[in-house]
Amino acid sequence: MTKQQKAEVIDFLCAEFKESQAIVVCDFNGVSHKDLENLRKDAKESGVKVQVAKNTLVTVAVKNAELGDIELTGNNIFLWSEDQISACKVADKFATANKDKFAIKSGIIEGQIADLATVNAFAKLPSREELLGMLASVWMGPVRNFTIGLDALRRKKEEEAA
Repeated sequence: MTKQQKAEVIDFLCAEFKESQAIVVCDFNGVSHKDLENLRKDAKESGVKVQVAKNTLVTVAVKNAELGDIELTGNNIFLWSEDQISACKVADKFATANKDKFAIKSGIIEGQIADLATVNAFAKLPSREELLGMLASVWMGPVRNFTIGLDALRRKKEEEAA
């Protein structure tokens, strides 16, 4: 890569990392191209971006984005998203399906360096849509119980009348 190309990659990653709430660093040594395409497809559906880049370029981009110092070694693939949960969920799901070839190493969540346990904890959290569904279910509980009670009263009145 020329210096110009490296600078473009750093600028791109820096801009992307500033916009993101979560960056997940994963080891993908031994993952086939087909599996990586499946990862990219799942990530795109979830609004997560995926990039393989040189560790030195990513380290500089993270510093330029003022997200701290991250130490990177080995072959890494980077997943990031605008929310804290999506990137963690995609990485965790793919790591579970490809245990022997793909592993989550660390990440940066809300500007803080996160270890594997933190990334896994965020992956287990329900998404925004799931939380809204739970909230709607709780709010609809009293209405549901009231209608069940009215229906039971109606049946009882019909049985007494018959």
